[in-house]
Amino acid sequence: MTNLPKHVHFHEEGPREGFQIERGAFPLADRAALVDALSETGLEEIQVSSFVSPKAVPQMADAEALFATIRRKPGVRYDAVWLNERGYDRARATPGVHITGRIALYASDAFAMRNNNCTAAEMRGRVNDWLDRYAADGVPMERALVMAAFGCNFEGEVAPSRAVGELVWAWNTCQARGMAPPRLYLADTMGWANPQAIRGAIGMLRDALPEAEVGLHLHDTRGLGPANVLAALEMGVSHFDSSVAGLGGCPFAGHGDARGAGNICTEDMVFLCHEMGIETGIDLEALIEAARLAERIIGRPLSGRLMHAGSLKAYRQRRAAA
Repeated sequence: MTNLPKHVHFHEEGPREGFQIERGAFPLADRAALVDALSETGLEEIQVSSFVSPKAVPQMADAEALFATIRRKPGVRYDAVWLNERGYDRARATPGVHITGRIALYASDAFAMRNNNCTAAEMRGRVNDWLDRYAADGVPMERALVMAAFGCNFEGEVAPSRAVGELVWAWNTCQARGMAPPRLYLADTMGWANPQAIRGAIGMLRDALPEAEVGLHLHDTRGLGPANVLAALEMGVSHFDSSVAGLGGCPFAGHGDARGAGNICTEDMVFLCHEMGIETGIDLEALIEAARLAERIIGRPLSGRLMHAGSLKAYRQRRAAA
């Protein structure tokens, strides 16, 4: 494991991706309390909400109010998701939203139609308009992400070359315009990845763009999330999207029980890193308490393991005190 990173960065998405898929609404004060609890853990980035159609995702209809309610901690970036110009304009008009340039692409036409009402090629066609807007607004590019990078519930298998090709295109497009190249994210939106596929896609992407920084957005839909994280860590990947307590999932991903489609669990993956000697800058015990708060808010057992079992650090401390 000589390629293990020294430090891993987790981009927390639970407050947004977690609640968008839940049935029904949850009180604004409870969701703000979860963001505030996560702010005290050492996480540097928290995705608070999304500025999307309230008809399509009613759970996110109060994004502006949520940003107005949270208590911001210095040094923490509070960001959001948008899918179109209207959402972007709402995000920019909302105080406290950290705005960075991002490109969203698809390795599946079927999923692109469900999620963005366009084909993958049409999504590419919109990128230059976004880059124009970001440049005009002085917004720096940060990430390019390709969804359904490992497989699609509507289209089936996805060739690694297709997902990698989308990211290479995004990189080259930014370079050609004199914009800083983004970090490149492979997103296992529907839980099709396995460790071998993770290694293969990362290797192919690095062969094509040796200088690129690679990140992963993984879902634990079919139980391979932690194994996929480990495979990526062994290849030196140090940027992961994750969700506290294993919350999350895409409401348009076509899972029979969408609530079973959570993202990789932040506290469980932080624990994995710490046990392997990898730094994260995160207070694991505080993160566990935030996960327990998330479970109380949702009102049913969530998929995170550590919040139920406790960390080994806490166990060792109890043993030492006995």
